Amino acid sequence: MTTAIAAPPPRYVSPARSLKHGLTLAWRGVLKIRKNPEQLADVVLMPIVFLAMFVYLFGGAISGDTGAYLTMVVPGVMVMNIMQVSLTIGVHMNTDVSKGLYDRFRSMPIARSAPLFGAVLADVVRYLVCLVVLLVVATVMGYRIATDPLSLLAATGLVVLFGLCFCWISVFVGMLMRTPGSVQGLMFVFIMPLSFGSNVFVPSDTMPGWLQAWTDISPVSLLSDALRGLLNGGAVTGPLLGALAWMAAVLAVFFPLAMRSYRKRVT
Repeated sequence: MTTAIAAPPPRYVSPARSLKHGLTLAWRGVLKIRKNPEQLADVVLMPIVFLAMFVYLFGGAISGDTGAYLTMVVPGVMVMNIMQVSLTIGVHMNTDVSKGLYDRFRSMPIARSAPLFGAVLADVVRYLVCLVVLLVVATVMGYRIATDPLSLLAATGLVVLFGLCFCWISVFVGMLMRTPGSVQGLMFVFIMPLSFGSNVFVPSDTMPGWLQAWTDISPVSLLSDALRGLLNGGAVTGPLLGALAWMAAVLAVFFPLAMRSYRKRVT
């Protein structure tokens, strides 16, 4: 009896086929979420916890009433939550590599990069679920969008794009670290200062001069201000250009680093 041997991956896969492979694996990731909805527990609970905690504990002290504070904090929490969701991909990929999942992918006739891009694209579902839950909870608490549906759509697309750019930091760290726990610990240390060293929860003009100087150019602050303009009305162009510059810089630096680390780890 002849034993079947798995076909080796092709040496060259065209960009069109690579895209097709990546989309197929992204759909696989979406189906996994549908079959195991507990994977969405963090993105469902996180916006509820952050909004309730900061609005009801600090809203009155910072803005005088919770309604005014909601107007300021909701766009910022959108940015903070999406950043946290996007950075968990490194933990998931490290876990999959440690379990040998990518060894099985390597034996298949697909592009080597397809599992990575599939995982990144599948996370868009998690971003959208997080944003929907956040906006529903914010509406129940009294928040109202002051602009129009097109502005809401633009704000949603912008913050999802932010997640897709910043997730490459987590992919890079996930491919460098040996264990999922070390990835999670390092990314937590990265997320907290970046989130709280911004104008998400308090106006920057109340901060010391050295901290205000950073807060005014922080990617989290700039994107939060752009979302405030889109959702509440106000200036958009200035903070939007600054946020897009940060996204481009992060993508230019960490995408090549992540791809290089990925190839070394899975080949």
